Amino acid sequence: MANDEQVALLKQGVDAWNKWRGENPNIIPDLHEANLSGANLSEADLSAADLRRANLFETILRKANLRKTNLEMAELRKANLEGADVSEAKLLGTELRWANLTRANLIKADLCETHLREANLSGANLAGADLICANLVQVNFAGATLIGAMLEGAVLVSADLTDADLTGCRIYGISAWNLKLDRAKQQNLVITRFNEPKITVDNIEVAQFIYLMLHNQKIRDVIDTVTSKAVLILGRFTDERKAVLDALREELRKRNYLPILFDFSVPATRDTTETISLLARMARFVVADITDAKSIPQELSIIVPDLPSVPVQPLLLEGSAEYGMFEHFKKYPWLLETYRYPSPERLIADICERVIGPAEDYARSVKGATPRSPD
Repeated sequence: MANDEQVALLKQGVDAWNKWRGENPNIIPDLHEANLSGANLSEADLSAADLRRANLFETILRKANLRKTNLEMAELRKANLEGADVSEAKLLGTELRWANLTRANLIKADLCETHLREANLSGANLAGADLICANLVQVNFAGATLIGAMLEGAVLVSADLTDADLTGCRIYGISAWNLKLDRAKQQNLVITRFNEPKITVDNIEVAQFIYLMLHNQKIRDVIDTVTSKAVLILGRFTDERKAVLDALREELRKRNYLPILFDFSVPATRDTTETISLLARMARFVVADITDAKSIPQELSIIVPDLPSVPVQPLLLEGSAEYGMFEHFKKYPWLLETYRYPSPERLIADICERVIGPAEDYARSVKGATPRSPD
């Protein structure tokens, strides 16, 4: 149970409480299971306090300091946390339905399995927050920052993500139906588990479709009939080489393509090679940076010989050598002439003429025709 003296002091008012906190910075307040329902605790310093299972129903916590506070299993329905600092707080299983978290700071907060149905999180900062399996039905995330948030298994049905920033969110297993996504920033969304090769896409709804394609045989069978703007990007994921791949991805986005970047930094397995083949089959074309090749030989070996309708545009930094077996693939006409770029900047400047143009020309040339295999 809570410390009765501390609960009584808090109920005297925020001024008395904050003064006591200032005079006793080393004391961790014990307020677990305390009944603070309906109290006005605006601007209260509750940082690092133990508020597990506390009753905070309809409590006013505007601009309160809840940094690193333990709110696990607390009752916060209809609570007002507008502008509160809830960063790094623990909210595992917390009840936050209909709560107001407008402009709240929830950076790195643990919201795993939290109930946030119909909560207002407009303008909130949820960068890096743990929202695994959270109930986010009809939550207002308008203008919220969700960069790097973990949304695995979360239920986002009818959520409002207008103007929200979802860059880098992990969204494996989410339920995302009837979303409002006007002007939402959806880049580098990770659709795979932590222990799987990282596959990123740029749209939540597309993410669900791609995941289904990877795991549903019936959908795999219709991939070849789908006209797509997807472009598969392959290459090294060292810091220097990944910067080039990221720049390519950004430029393709600007030209209304859907870039899919496959991180092949893990050891190759049958599952990963099958995944690459599947992604290539649904792509309009493939861009492969063969500079400092490591996994590229294996990747191209499962793409080039078997997919004559998918042009592959190789790229190579000037001064670098092609890997030994690359010569073997040049007999396939859908392996386009290698563009040797002098610098990443020049590559981006020439992307239309030397990358997109040749690939699109080949894709159009084989539409309705059967590409000729090499003798």
